[in-house]
Amino acid sequence: MRIYEFAKNHGKDNKDIIKILTDMGIEVKSHMSSMPEEVIKKVESMLGTSVAPSAPAPLAPAPVDKASASTVPSKPVPAPSAAANKTLDKKQPNVEVKKAHETKAAPAPTPVPAPSAAPVVPLETAETSAPVETQPPAAPVEIVKETIEINKNMTVTEFAASLEIRPVELIKKLMSMGVMATMNQVLNEEEVQIIADEYNKILKFKDIYGDDIFAEVPDKPEDLKPRCPIVTIMGHVDHGKTSLLDAIRESNVVSGEHGGITQKIGAYKVSTGHGDVVFLDTPGHAAFTAMRARGAKATDIVILIVAADDGIMPQTKEAIDHAKAAGAPIIVAINKIDKEGANPEKIKQELTKYGLVPEEWGGKTQVVAISAKKKTGINDLLERILLESEMLELKTNPDTYAQGVVIEGRLDKGRGAVGTVLLQKGTLKIGDAFITNYTYGKVRAIFNDQGKRLKDAKAVMPIEVLGFEDVPNAGDKIKVFPNDKEVKQIAAKRSTDIRRFQVDKKKRKMTLEDLHKKIESGAEKKLQVIIKGDGIGSVEALSEAIEKISTDSGIQVQVIHKDVGDITESDVLLADASDAVVIGFFVSVLPAAKDLAKQEGVEIKIYHIIYEVVDSIKAAMEGLLEPEYEFVEIGEAEVRQVFKVESEGVNIAGSYMKKGKAYQDSTAVVKRNGYELLKAEVKTLKRFKDTVKEVKEGYEFGVVVEGYKEPAVGDMVIFYEERQKLKKL
Repeated sequence: MRIYEFAKNHGKDNKDIIKILTDMGIEVKSHMSSMPEEVIKKVESMLGTSVAPSAPAPLAPAPVDKASASTVPSKPVPAPSAAANKTLDKKQPNVEVKKAHETKAAPAPTPVPAPSAAPVVPLETAETSAPVETQPPAAPVEIVKETIEINKNMTVTEFAASLEIRPVELIKKLMSMGVMATMNQVLNEEEVQIIADEYNKILKFKDIYGDDIFAEVPDKPEDLKPRCPIVTIMGHVDHGKTSLLDAIRESNVVSGEHGGITQKIGAYKVSTGHGDVVFLDTPGHAAFTAMRARGAKATDIVILIVAADDGIMPQTKEAIDHAKAAGAPIIVAINKIDKEGANPEKIKQELTKYGLVPEEWGGKTQVVAISAKKKTGINDLLERILLESEMLELKTNPDTYAQGVVIEGRLDKGRGAVGTVLLQKGTLKIGDAFITNYTYGKVRAIFNDQGKRLKDAKAVMPIEVLGFEDVPNAGDKIKVFPNDKEVKQIAAKRSTDIRRFQVDKKKRKMTLEDLHKKIESGAEKKLQVIIKGDGIGSVEALSEAIEKISTDSGIQVQVIHKDVGDITESDVLLADASDAVVIGFFVSVLPAAKDLAKQEGVEIKIYHIIYEVVDSIKAAMEGLLEPEYEFVEIGEAEVRQVFKVESEGVNIAGSYMKKGKAYQDSTAVVKRNGYELLKAEVKTLKRFKDTVKEVKEGYEFGVVVEGYKEPAVGDMVIFYEERQKLKKL
């Protein structure tokens, strides 16, 4: 029962009940907070009233109570009045209350014989009737609540539509809760949750408005057609990745296109005697991991290339870990078998250490010996790819609105924002309006992997698209809509949610400090770790020590990647995609990796003693580590003019953003002649007459800072953002 319900039932004011609860040491947020059963009994005993209406109470409405009083006077009716029962009926629309309504309606036809009237007699009479009649009241326990997905910050009208009720009905419900609302008023999450409970609904909030538009919509089986596989080639530097790509391209181009083919984009399609294959030429593992970090499934098969004369190298290990983490099947291509010192059998033996057992040895991994230089084994490799794709039964619908994933984005001086897109579904045409995770646009031009201009493109194929409003990110999903008006409306609503979501995403990233909370809430049952050390011995020892950690709650600590050397961007990208913590042992963090970790909210820990690592992970599981925060400078502006707004009684500091940026919720430090005047929260950011949420470098703007009453020309305003520190223990 909620506080406002309890207060109304007992004829008290909300403030009185809240004061009693506060005196009892119970933390209360508002009059809409819930009261447990034991607390209700304590408060009632303090008020000197009887126990709150029990579960059967709604089954005994006022008219029936009179009848029961005359027939069985020995059992008095509980204290709550008819008015209290009506209040309960409104506030708790569960199944038992519905039964009460049914009992009110049933006695209306007086001539009905006794047997049919049995279910509507009071509780006292029901005890004497057949036991079958008393069974139905137990059913309410099995209420099945419907789950509905809604956006955050919905208006009354929008929320009423989600509940499938009239807005007027919802407004009445809010008024009964003491909330005066209009149809266009935005409801907070607590209000929405309470109302959803009343209507037996479970709410699921969307992170960003319109995220559901990217959800996979199942196609009709008759619309699906077989599609070609999408393959990514990964491996160590100088192991022949580029040579293999060139060999495949040159030996499998269609007639008339031999020689001098310039690769225009980072993906291409080749034709073989058995079918087409799309290859993604990703630079290292960065783009591959970035796509996975954004939830894009862009690869069906990974080809791991290993030099026969060199063996498994650091980047080969990384590639294996990245491919396994993505859940993509791996085909191993042992290259340079024509060179002296080549030992394919040794490579196969090394592969078994990483869980890649060749098929001829009883495993499930296909291994092919090739020479990219002499173009031997290429056809065999392509056949293996197509065989693997047949087992995956890959299909798509080429005759619907286009959908795909952005492989890379760049800004071209002559053509504007350009995106390399892997078209996975449907047909893309010139003039189509589309939206991606972070931008939108209208197709102005389409080019294939050979640089040839197209009128339309059918899935599956890699293409270059012109017409993006802003540069797209690698891994962004892209979807076409019937009209550009709808696209602009969705993009406008999404833009306000995106920054908030990015901040929330950083907070949700796994850190040792909040591991205990996630374990207690049931959100996490495992911790994934990436280890970088100064030597192979220390890395192995640390890995074994970490993997031995186990708790009674069944928490798993899993090392997903381990290597020797400093912490790089690749390590941070893998941690971001896998929600892992990076642990360094006697190593440093490269500046680029440190910046990327701050940007993505990935935690990096540096240690110098092995047992410290184990202790801190155990401490995290027990909730002993406390997070530390720091203020990071994000922008600097100079006050150039002061505007007095007499109607509002404030002075606006007209400023120029010299570097960085500022947000509406930033903290600002004002300096005059090099001395700090004050440090306070930003109240308002303005561009011309409009209030804005963000101001970037090079723009003029107005700012109002809490307590900054007399701005002066020449003052410096430095903006800060609170971030969690990368702790070193």
